Amino acid sequence: MSMTENVARRRVEAGQLALGMGVRQSRTADHALLSRTCGFDWIFLDLEHSSLSIQQTSDICSAALAAGITPFVRVSSHHHQDATRYLDTGAMGIIVPDVDLPEQAESIARNCRFPPRGKRSIPSAVPQVFFEPIPTGTMMELFNREVMVVAMLESPLAIENADAIAAVDGIDAIIIGGNDLTARYGVPGQFEAPQMRNAFETVITSAKRHGKIPGFAGVGDEKAQIRYIREGCLLVQCGTDIAFLQAAASAKVRLLRESAR
Repeated sequence: MSMTENVARRRVEAGQLALGMGVRQSRTADHALLSRTCGFDWIFLDLEHSSLSIQQTSDICSAALAAGITPFVRVSSHHHQDATRYLDTGAMGIIVPDVDLPEQAESIARNCRFPPRGKRSIPSAVPQVFFEPIPTGTMMELFNREVMVVAMLESPLAIENADAIAAVDGIDAIIIGGNDLTARYGVPGQFEAPQMRNAFETVITSAKRHGKIPGFAGVGDEKAQIRYIREGCLLVQCGTDIAFLQAAASAKVRLLRESAR
């Protein structure tokens, strides 16, 4: 029996950077293959800020599993079915937004873990093991070990509670949601503002203290990305499909218009 390797987990556990691409506009399984060709380790399927359906998400997850790139799903709420349904359809990581309190993190972790670590319901067949029928106990053990549960910290209150959130059993990583956190600090888009530097220091220190993985998403400035990677962030969503498309297409248009002058 084999289970798809969680490439992102292997990298961060080895102290290596795991880079992910955000998926918001893409709707086909081809995106998973393209992400691998581009050199990404994981994809960030954003169900909080997109119209991706569960069928489209499932298709992309299955393609990612086959291609050897790890599919993560950012769900849109803390409701348990919002996470476990996507774990049943191929996700190897769940990212939950707006985790402000350790009690919320505890509930999220329990919902995403099989007994005895949690209360996740048992599915009959799952793509992560290629739908192979395996003993239930074996499947539960594999998922509890391989699936990553990620708490996204997006408010000043979350940063204040970062250490307690990182201490929660079943939470593998704590990552900063850069856009929302800058907005809530009153410095929208200023990713290197003093408040943000302090927030990153707090999150990185808390994660390391409890053996968890620090990271970020929604940090749209390359200088800031490099700063926080050098300071210790390992699980990094470094851009979205639409942003990469716009950047490359705009650069090509500028090049060709200038060449015609």
